[in-house]
Formats: sequence, structure tokens, C-alpha cells
Amino acid sequence: MSSAPTGNLASLAAAVLQPGFVGTTPPPWVLRWLGDGLGSVVLFARNIVDLDQVAALTAALRAERPDVIVAIDEEAGDVTRIESGRGSSRPGNFALGAVDDPELTAEVARDLGRDLASVGVTLDYAPDADVNSNPANPVIGVRAFGADPALVARHTAAWVRGLQSGGVAACAKHFPGHGDTRVDSHHDLPRIGGSREQLDAAELVPFRAAVAAGVQAVMTGHLLVPALDPRLPATLSPRILGGLLREELGFSGVIVTDAVEMRAVADRYGFAGAAVRALAAGADAICVGGERADEDAARELRDAIVAAVVAGELPEQRLAEAAKRVGQLAAWTVAARAGAPSRPTAA
Repeated sequence: MSSAPTGNLASLAAAVLQPGFVGTTPPPWVLRWLGDGLGSVVLFARNIVDLDQVAALTAALRAERPDVIVAIDEEAGDVTRIESGRGSSRPGNFALGAVDDPELTAEVARDLGRDLASVGVTLDYAPDADVNSNPANPVIGVRAFGADPALVARHTAAWVRGLQSGGVAACAKHFPGHGDTRVDSHHDLPRIGGSREQLDAAELVPFRAAVAAGVQAVMTGHLLVPALDPRLPATLSPRILGGLLREELGFSGVIVTDAVEMRAVADRYGFAGAAVRALAAGADAICVGGERADEDAARELRDAIVAAVVAGELPEQRLAEAAKRVGQLAAWTVAARAGAPSRPTAA
């Protein structure tokens, strides 16, 4: 059992959460939590009116915690938050893959990074690095650069370099690859059936390229991949997060989960149970708030993490390591923001 004060544990637990919230200004609970250790928040379309409003929102967050990580799920193309009212003005991955000009891909991502950085967003849950090898895939489709692993890899690397040169941390997803499935992990647990050799030749190729390009974060997929772990989904698997991503691929940045309320994991392990298992498996940050976006949800996760440490189910050292990695990413974003263009204040 841990001997650390519960207050310290609560602060560590808050540090690894990336919650969403409702409203176009930060609610009081988010501001309060930032003072109590919350390390990150994630913005959705419901939080966005226009760029000036987003800049004001992130400024209010940073008034409470200057190094808070502000994340967004902005892939361009079909998946946009910052331009959700009218649709993205930038081509998505499939279009970029069809043109197959990595320099263009890098420039699109750099341009997006500059826009996001100018309004205070510091982490983008992009690029989608999935190889869309199954035409019946209901959730990836045109979000992928294509079905050829080498093409997806070169554009994933170009996107990572471009976005991060624009001042925003990239997050390659959905590890170890969501392309070869007919199931949407929002609703059920997809199964990726290839052999280890097939995974090495397809799904893992773009993630190796992302790591080589210096990607700051990788998002896990809620995927059962029997060739890697016959029992646990990737998000909850020490073999996949520790053995494969950390040791084999050599990734040293932040591992962030896909939304922990998604049914692929929440239906099987519980909302809070999935979060605790993910941290124990090697995840560093818990994304939540697409569907559960209030203080009660954040408190449930925080308290479950603290209870798991006290009960000996989650080593305190593992939680501290996760919080440290989140802090290192926060430091990277502060440095990147210092070199990013500033946005003029509205009159």
C-alpha cells in the first residue's frame, strides 16, 4: 500500500486525465481542477465558435495553469472541430494520399499547426496513421492516407514533421492499427486478425515512421489483436504498450488512450476500470469527455485511480511515471508555443 498522502495521489491522478467539458468558456470546475493538478483538457466542436473565442478560452485556462496541455481532435478533411460549422478548409488524409506529395502533406499540417498554435491549442490527436486495408471499415475510411503501408508511412511522417514545426504536438493513432476491421470501437471491440508478420508488414509500418519522425504522442486503439495479445485490448495491454510500443518501437513520448468511455472497453471493464487498467498497462494520459464531459466523470476517474494505488492494483511509481511524461509533453508545448506565431487580439 502506498504511503504517499492522498492529496498528492489525487494531484497525480488529475495530472494524467485529459477531460472534455461543455461550454465555450471554461467551467468553474475545470479552472479549479487546473489549480489542483489537472494537466490537460480536450476541446470538441461544442466548445468552439470561432478562432477569437478559442484564443480567449485557452487564455482563461492558462491564467490558471500556464503549461496546461490543450488538445483537440483535428484531422482536417472529414474530422474537424476548429471548422465544424462549415467544414474543413484543408484536404483530409485520403486526398493527400491520392496526390502523394509528402511535401504538400507537411505544408498542410504545418499550416494547421500554425492556426492551432495561434489560438493556444498545443496537442492534436492527428495524424490518423491507420492503413485502411479493409474496404468495409466503418470508422476509418477516408481518414486514412490509403491502403498501402509505405504510402501511409511517408505521409504520416510528413504530417508529424509539418504539424510539430507549426508549434503543435502530433499524436499518431490508433495504435497498433484500426484499418483492418469491420467494427467501430465506439460501439464494440474490433478484432484485428493478422499474424505478427502481417502486422509488421502493414499496420505497424506507419507507427514506426511516426516514431522515427519524432512524434510526441501516440493514441491507443481499443482493439483486440490476438497476434500481439490474445486476451486484452491494446489500450489495456502491457505487451502492446510496454513490450511493442516502448521497447520494440522505441517510443518515449506520451501514450494517450482513445476515449475511455467508448463501449469497446467501458462495456467490458467499466468506465473507471478501463482507465485504471490502461494506466497499469503503460498509458500515460486518459482521454475522456466526448460523451461524459462533466466534473462527476472526471472525479470518478480520479478517485478510482487513487483507490487503485491505495489498494496496490496500480503501482504508485507507474502513476508518477505517467504524470512525469505528461509534464514533459507540457514542457515541450511551452517551448513550441514560444516559437509559434502569436494571434492578434480582437479589438
